[in-house]
Order: sequence, then C-alpha cells, then structure tokens
Amino acid sequence: MTEKSKLMLVDDHPLFRRGLVSLLSYDERFDVVCEAGDVIEALQLAKSTSVDLILLDNHLPGVRGVDAIASFKELDPELKVVMMTVSDDEDDLAKALKSGAEGYLLKTADSEQLGDTLSRVMAGESVISPQMMNKLVASMRHQDAPTSEQNDPARLAERLSPREREIVQLIAKGHSNKLIARELDIAETTVKIHVQHVFKKLELSSRLQVALFASSSGLQTAG
Repeated sequence: MTEKSKLMLVDDHPLFRRGLVSLLSYDERFDVVCEAGDVIEALQLAKSTSVDLILLDNHLPGVRGVDAIASFKELDPELKVVMMTVSDDEDDLAKALKSGAEGYLLKTADSEQLGDTLSRVMAGESVISPQMMNKLVASMRHQDAPTSEQNDPARLAERLSPREREIVQLIAKGHSNKLIARELDIAETTVKIHVQHVFKKLELSSRLQVALFASSSGLQTAG
C-alpha cells in the first residue's frame, strides 16, 4: 500500500478544520497529522512533526498566511504549501506564488475534487483555482519592466540548455514529471534532475514560478 501523504491544516476556524479532516478521512492517500490556528503554532508543529503538505489559510491572527510561506520553505524546502483561502486578491496570489507556494485554492472550490487536486501537488504539479487565472494574468501584466539584464526574463532564459527549455515549456502546460518523461521519452529521474537545474539557474522554488517565468520570458509560446 502506498504511504499516505502527511498533511497539516492551518486555519483559525475550528469548524472549517473539522470539515476538512472529515472530508479527507475518506481519502486513503492522505493523513491529517496536525492542525494549527495561527502561523506561530504551525511553525512550531512543522519543526516537531513530519509533514509533506500544508493547507494554509491567509487571513490568520497575527501573521498572514502569505507572509509565512517563506518561513515554512526555510524549515524544509521539500515541504509543499497550498493556500486555501477566501482571498481572491491579486496581490495575495502574486505574493504566494513568488514565495514558493505550490498552489492557490479558493475555499469555494469543489470539495469532491480536493483529494485529486492535492494528489497532483504531491506528484509535482502546481494548482490554482480557475477563478484566479485572470487575476494571475493581470498580476503578470502589472509587473514593473525589468531594470537590468540580470532580472530580464529573456536574459535569464539564455542560461537554460535546449532540454531545460523544453522542460520549462511543459511545466508551463501543467505537466507532471511523469508526463514530461513520457512526452520527451526520458526517465522520470532524469526529468527531476533537469527540474532541479531549472530551479537553480532561474533562482526559483516552485513549478508555478517556473510557469510564470515561461510566460514572461516568451518560452511558453516558443517552438
């Protein structure tokens, strides 16, 4: 039997947490191992509890969820973070993605699809609520123009090898490592290595960030 992914729920509404626990208890792919009502409690739990994925609300007492993502990533770069919030604010979305979140879901999302969505995240994909896609595009359009060659997406793209460019294009299409391996006819372990190199060369930390880069650099439509 495949080992269950260990989840932490971070939300200041106990009833909402109870609902998620009940929902996910029927899904054999996941195990909710801990819960927290604020960021400070969540960080303490993350230090003492083995966790694979955090479902993180934004409007929390004290520190907001989007402001805590970097701290979770510092504790464990492999830890996956998915925002699950009522906030459809463009700035919150942009900050979450730039901080390395693997997903941004609204609480109005279809609860029956939550398990499959989280499973995609654990498989290496990035997820975002369809309602937020227009805001994502708007956020990209509102970004300031590059002020130097160092942060010019087109210049950064020149660091990538031809194979890495293909990887970036497929990540931008939402492909998992398994699908990329199948399309390029290479081993999945090889794909993982390429993805790590892409992260390092572009100084990024999530597949969503790579997808944003692909769009801003022109790689998404190249070829």
